[in-house]
This record gives sequence, structure tokens and C-alpha cells, in this order.
Amino acid sequence: MALTKVTSGVRTLGTGEVATANMATDPTNATNLASGTVPTARLGSGTANSGAFLVGDQTWDNSVPTLNLDGTTEASPAEGDIWYDSGKFYLGTNQAVGGVWATGGNLSTGRSSGGAFGIQTAAVLGGGYTTGYVTTTEEYNGTTWSSGGAMSTARSLAAPGGTDVAGFIAAGRDSGYLATTEEYNGTAWSSGGSVSTARGYLAGAGTQTAGLCMGGWTGADSNDTEEYDGSSWSSGGDLATARHGLAGCGTQTAALSIAGNISGDVAQNMTEEYNGTSWSAGGNVLLARWYLIGAGTLSAALNAGAGSPNDTTEEYDGTSWTAGGDMVTGLSSAGGAGTLAAGLSAGGASQSVSTQEYTSPGNLSYDELFSVSGGL
Repeated sequence: MALTKVTSGVRTLGTGEVATANMATDPTNATNLASGTVPTARLGSGTANSGAFLVGDQTWDNSVPTLNLDGTTEASPAEGDIWYDSGKFYLGTNQAVGGVWATGGNLSTGRSSGGAFGIQTAAVLGGGYTTGYVTTTEEYNGTTWSSGGAMSTARSLAAPGGTDVAGFIAAGRDSGYLATTEEYNGTAWSSGGSVSTARGYLAGAGTQTAGLCMGGWTGADSNDTEEYDGSSWSSGGDLATARHGLAGCGTQTAALSIAGNISGDVAQNMTEEYNGTSWSAGGNVLLARWYLIGAGTLSAALNAGAGSPNDTTEEYDGTSWTAGGDMVTGLSSAGGAGTLAAGLSAGGASQSVSTQEYTSPGNLSYDELFSVSGGL
């Protein structure tokens, strides 16, 4: 602004002019500053420099600003949220990411069509076929297999379910078709109730006290479903499509029957969903297959393998199947257990000793961006 020195008389100040006597207290609008800068000392107290910033109380702050977010886990992150926890940065996203198979510890006894149950870090594989039907049981701890109690009756192609300390294997195949059920307590097998219809090539789901078996082969394709209460089996709702060599997973009141085969070796692509009373159509698998494995729940499941060794995997969200990560080695007639997030495949045709572990984040609520130690 222009300043006018008055030497005599009285003069009216022009627009934008301020009397020097009033400069210390004049509340002139900042828009009247046509050029130049305001001295930093007039903006706030303290020392201004290239490392300082002006804070709300009109002081210059030379400290280094930090924001400590460690431990701020997000229970329900929104798309685009970014946070830090335990040395890692995370991004909230709903992007679906396919799973990955990795090699686990080998079985001591390679075999096909054993009954697998439990989770990836605590699983059991009972029975199966080598050069004959076997009673061999092995237990998995997520790293290695160790010997468990032998089954009373050698069998394969049976219906398994339950946990490593409370499991069951029902029906199945030996020289004929079996109706008996055996229950495992983590150490030894004992007799349970027999199924109403002896058969093999069937699927199982549920727990030792709320089990399910479905489908199978009696000399013809079966659509029978039976429910177990820990003591006896009773009839459930029939499958819409009778078939054998199918996979099953889920619970007694929320189960899946996946793909399978019908007489004449015709691979099927249907999925059926069970509500505890009846079966209804679910989304078709991408690849028609049989002698596959299944694991997980009605709304988060996987299937993998096929009658001819196959490495493809599919993931189910309760409505439709999408492609997952390929197996390390394609398999047929393996035992499957675990969940979609942490699945397990054990054994397989040609007396395979293979164990493979599946890890799938599924439809993520968050994803790791990078870690302090590992970088991007």
C-alpha cells in the first residue's frame, strides 16, 4: 500500500492508504496487500524455518510430526481404508483373490480314496486303497503325519465328517458295499450306528453328532441322504440327481453335494444345497468332474481334482463357483478336509503320498500392502 507523508495542513487519504500512526493497530483487509510477504514473526511466535510448521495456536512448531497407528486393526474396513498394524500396512478392499496350494508333509502310507476330516492343522485320514483296502489311520498336525489307531474294517470311498478328536467314517467300499460307521476319538475307532443303505462312492459332511451322508453307488446311482445323531442314521431329503463319486462339505443343516458321476462314467457339474430337510439347486461347477475333493461350508467352499488327475480348483460363495489356484500336482481320488481359507488334500490315485494345503483369502475385507521388513 502507498503511505503519504503529511508535511502541512490536512489531506484526505486515498483508497488503500493508511496513516503511519495507525499501522500497529490498523485492521486493514489482507486483500489490500498488493505485493510482498508478511514477515514470519507476524504470523506466530517461535522460530520459523524450513522444518517448522504453523499450528493453530499461532506458534511455529519445529517438532517432527508422527502418527502412531500401530494396533489399529479394522474390524469392518471400508473400500479404500488404509491402516497400519504390527509392521504392516493394509488396504481395505473387496477384491476377490484366488487361493494358493502349497506342498505339505507326505503321508507315511500312500493311498487313494481315504476318508479325511478335520482342519488343515488337525486332520485325520482313515482307510483307503493301496493294492487292497486298508485300515490305516494317520493324523496331521499341519506339518507332519503320524500314526493313529487302525480302523476296525478296511474300507475306502466312504463318507467322512467331524473333527480330529470326534470324527466318523460311514459306509464305503471293500469287496462289497458297507453299511457300518466307525467313530474316532483322536486315538481309537469304535462302532457307531449303521446307515440304512449300504453303499460306496458317497460323500459326507457335518460332525460326529450331527452328520450327513449323501449319494453313492449300490450297483446303481443312489440319491439317498441320511442324517446321523451320534447313535443312529435316519432318512433325509433325497438328492435331486442320483450320482456317485461326488464331494460333500458343510453341516447337517447347511451342506453341499458337489458334482459327481452317473452310470456310464458321465461327469456331472451340478451343485445341490441342503437345508436340513431338502436339496435345492446351487451354482454349477465350472468343470464337470468326479472323484474330487470338497471342503468348507455352504457359503465358502472349494473343490479340486477329478477322476482323471486334474489340478484345477474352484471356490464357492454360496451362489456361484469361480476359478481358484491350481494344485501343485493334479490329483484324483484324494481325501479333502478343512475350509476354503485353509483346505487340505491328502493322498490320491496311484498310492500318492501327496499332501497339499490350500490358502485362500476369498473375498477380502482387507489386503496387505507391504511390510516394514519385506517392502512392497
